[in-house]
Parts: sequence; C-alpha cells; structure tokens
Amino acid sequence: MEAPEHGITMETPDGRLTAFGNQLIDVHLWLREQLDALREDVEAHLAGGALPRDLRTHCLTFCSALERHHTGEDGVAFPALARSFPELRPVLEELRRDHRLVEDSLRRLQELLDGLGRGHDPVRVRGELDSLAALMETHFVYEEKRIVAALDALDAPDWRRARPAFLRSGDM
Repeated sequence: MEAPEHGITMETPDGRLTAFGNQLIDVHLWLREQLDALREDVEAHLAGGALPRDLRTHCLTFCSALERHHTGEDGVAFPALARSFPELRPVLEELRRDHRLVEDSLRRLQELLDGLGRGHDPVRVRGELDSLAALMETHFVYEEKRIVAALDALDAPDWRRARPAFLRSGDM
C-alpha cells in the first residue's frame, strides 16, 4: 500500500483502517527490497560491471529512508508505546540500541560505497552489506514479534490522518 497524501486515511479496499502493526511490516518489507536491490547493484559492479550511475543516489535514498524510519520510531512510536504499554520499555530500549548499530553500519557502508571504483576492497564492501542485512533482519524480526500487537492496539488518531515517518516507504 502506498502512503497517502496528507490528510487522507489509510484504508483497505473494503473501507477498514489498516492496522499500524501491518503498516510497520509493510515498511520493513519495502526496506528489505531496497537493500536487496542495492546489493544487486553493488554485486554487479564488484563482478566487473560498470559502476551503476544511480548507485550513489540509490544508497542515499535507502539510507535516508531507513534513517527516517528509525528516527520516527525513536521519536514518535516508541514514546507512544511506552506510555500505553509500560511493560514494553525494556524492549523499546533494546530496539533503540539496534538503531544505533544500524546507523553505524550505514555510515561505514556509505564510506565504502563512496570509494567504489577507487580500489576499495570488495570483501569489505560485501562484508558490510552482509552485516547490515543481518542487523536489519534480526532487528525487524524482533521488532515485529515484540511490538506489532501493541501497535495494532494503539489508539493514535493523528496517525490515521497522516502517516507518521516510521510508517512511510518511498518518498512519501
């Protein structure tokens, strides 16, 4: 489901509102797809192909979308969940720590990708991509298992009117 324009509710074809937890899973799926596409571009280059012209743009778009997602969780979703479900506070803190690890990996990856074509070691590039993919996957799976039900139960009318940053995919 694409993100709606500002002020439009997120409804399924039968008129029901889409649960926030399902929207989170949709964003995670989109982010996984974006990372897979980035990996394919990098692999094609490392296998001897030309450096894709849009690799830098793709990486920046992916990195900024993942950063927007995590910043939105830290600043909007997690505080709302902590207020409504105080028992989730240790889980939310662990997820915040994961965000910092992912941010560090994104920074290292960006530095390596910026150096592609100037002799950067392909093993390091692949290793950082693998590390990022593993971090994201374990983080997403843990997050989905631990907070999706709470998100689905959360009453946040403002989120229904305009999708918050952590529930957006693409440029929306």
